[in-house]
Parts: sequence; C-alpha cells; structure tokens
Amino acid sequence: MSLGALLLAALAAVGLPLFVALGGLTMLGYLSLESDIQNLVIEMSAVASAPALVAIPMFTFAGYLMADSGTPSRLVRVARATVGWMPGGIAVVAVVACAFFTAFTGASGVTIIALGGLLFPILQKEGFPEKFSLGLLTSGGSLGLLFPPSLPVILYAIVAGGNGASVDIDRLFTAALLPGILLVLFMAAYSAFVAVRSPEVKRIPFEVKELLGALREARWELPLPVLILWGIYGGWLTVNEAAILTVLIALVVECLLYRDLHFFRDVPRIAVKSVVLVGAILMILGVALGLTDFMVTAGIPDLILETIQANVSSRIGFLLALNVFLLVVGCLLDVFSAIIVVVPLIIPLANAYQVDPLHLGVIFLTNLEIGYLTPPVGMNLFLSAFRFQRPLLSLYRAAIPFITVLLLALAVITYVPELSLILLSR
Repeated sequence: MSLGALLLAALAAVGLPLFVALGGLTMLGYLSLESDIQNLVIEMSAVASAPALVAIPMFTFAGYLMADSGTPSRLVRVARATVGWMPGGIAVVAVVACAFFTAFTGASGVTIIALGGLLFPILQKEGFPEKFSLGLLTSGGSLGLLFPPSLPVILYAIVAGGNGASVDIDRLFTAALLPGILLVLFMAAYSAFVAVRSPEVKRIPFEVKELLGALREARWELPLPVLILWGIYGGWLTVNEAAILTVLIALVVECLLYRDLHFFRDVPRIAVKSVVLVGAILMILGVALGLTDFMVTAGIPDLILETIQANVSSRIGFLLALNVFLLVVGCLLDVFSAIIVVVPLIIPLANAYQVDPLHLGVIFLTNLEIGYLTPPVGMNLFLSAFRFQRPLLSLYRAAIPFITVLLLALAVITYVPELSLILLSR
C-alpha cells in the first residue's frame, strides 16, 4: 500500500492526471483493507445524482461566454469612469473587475488571461510601477472567489454536506459575502496607499459624459450580478435556477444584443472549453468521494483528530494551524481538487473545536484564494509568468506585498467569526 501510494504521488507530480492518482490510491486502500472496491463505483455514480451540481456547468459556461466576448473591456470602462478619479482609481478598477470575473469563472485562471492583457498596459500608462501592476493582477486572479456565483463555494457546500456538515449553498454564499467585500477593500486600500506614495501615478478627471456613455454601453451586462445576488439572497431563485438564468442572459446579451459572439461559430467552441473544465471537476469529485469513504472506513480522520488534540489545546491554536495547513494546500493544489480531497478531513476536526461549519467554509476558501499566489508553486504565479512574459522570480517578489495584505484580511476573517455569521443571524 505505502509503496504504491508513493509511486502514485510521484507520477502525479510529473503529470499523471489527478483523478487517476486518486482512483488508484482508493483502489489500493480498499485492497489493503480486503474490502470490496465496488464502493468506489457507487460513490462515483452518486455524483451524478447531486441536484446542486447542475449549477457548476451552467455558471462555468456563462463565465467563459463573457470572457470570450467584449464584456471585459466594457466592464473596465464602467469601473474606470466611476472610480478612476480616486487615488489609485485605476488599480481599484482592476481589483473590482478581477473580483467580478473570478466570481463567474471560479478562480480557474481565466481572469488573468482575459483581463491581464487589457489592464496591465492601462496600469502602466497611468504611472503604476511594473512590480505593483504584476502583483495586483496576479493576486486579482483569485479575488472574488467568495462572491456568487462562485463555483468553489457551490462545490464546497456539496462536499461538506456529503460529509455530515450542515452547509447550505445559499447560506454559505451569505456567510461569504462580507468576508469577500473585506478582501476587496483591503486590496483597494493598499492600491490607494501605493498611488498616494507614487507621484508619477496619474488621476483621471471625472466626466459625467464618459460615465453615462460607459453605463449605456454596458447596460445589458451590469444588471446581471445584481439580478443573481437579489435572486439568491432574496429567496426568489435557487442556485440552480440562477445558473440557468445566467446562461440564458449571457447567450442573449453576447449573441443577439452585442453580437460579440456568433451563435453557431463561437458558442460551440466555448462550450467545449467549459465542458473540459467541468468534466475534470466531476471526475476528481467522483474518485475523491470513494477515497473519502476509504479513509473513514480506515479511521484516518479519527487518527488525525487524536494527534491534533494531543498537540493543540485551544480553538485559537487550531485555527492558526489550520490556516498554515490550508495555505500550503492552496499552493500545491487547484481549488477544486483541494476542496474535494481536504474538506472531508477537516470537518470532524472543526467540529471537535466547535468551529461553525459555515465559518469554516469561509476560512477554507479564503486560504485557497491566497494559496493561488503563494510561492513557490501557486498557480496564479505561473499563469502570470506566462501571460506577461516575465520571470517567475519577479512574480514572487511582486506577489509578496499583496500576500501580506490578504493575510491581514484572513486574520480578521478567521478570528472574527461574526463577520461571516452576522448576516445569517438577520
């Protein structure tokens, strides 16, 4: 068992698909327990029966439609006309635009690819240092992961709910709203601080004409996030209904109103790209559920719990250790894999230390958001190095100030649970 597991880990490190490695590890585990591996098949087939999974392909498709259309440029124009006059206004534009796109694309790297080429020259033109601009766009690639209709939030609720935690998707979105806003505010405040200390940074004069023109140009897209938020939080729409409505609106807006996309030429191509991502998520989810069943049968969560309780006596100490662990996980795994593999292990630990399951979800997702830009192997660092054609070490240096800012926000989110739970109480 141990030799086989090491071999699978080594193969995964050099490119073996994660679902193959997880499936192989699960089979080895069942064989070591002399248990029937049909549980793996049962768990994989159970994925298809989860009603909430409908939202994942729908929101992914809608996000890809907007990323391939003129939405990024229209969104940036609106944000620039609205807050460009502020200190660091263009950087705040980048923060808001990245958060919006990440919410719809699920921190899959699409934000950096879609917005990087548009925002980087704008930041440079307005006088922001290159190091700051690179760090801002790299960190912005995962900013917004806590906002509806973020796919990781939906997936976390599904996995946590399947492991005995009381986590409803709508309630998790509500719990994540204020922490998500806090992360955006911290980033915006740091951007304004840099702008004030950099005399070469320019400000754009506020023009009512430009603002009205930008709003008119984006009039079909701007109501979409408001409609989704109002529908979910107001109880008018379930997450699945909101996902289907988002796709319908995106298709009508991009294909018929703006005509950025051709329905028969572009939409099938975009659908294939989104289906590839969704298929990978579902394959990993299926085999990881089988692996979870094996670990529970083997008593691994109980063993981990006993070890931690023997060394960590307080809730504060547990949360500190959890943050360090999750930052490492977020650095090594993509967000979807991390949710599927790690959530079943930490839920019983959090229960033992009386951490609210919704607060735990917010902490978990915030850590993974930061892990995306944590050296040495955070995914956003590699994407930015490729997108902006810069050495990886320069991205490490550029990301450090933003990691520090986000860690401060993480500390507030972790140790002030009321931030996550206050809206639920009302």
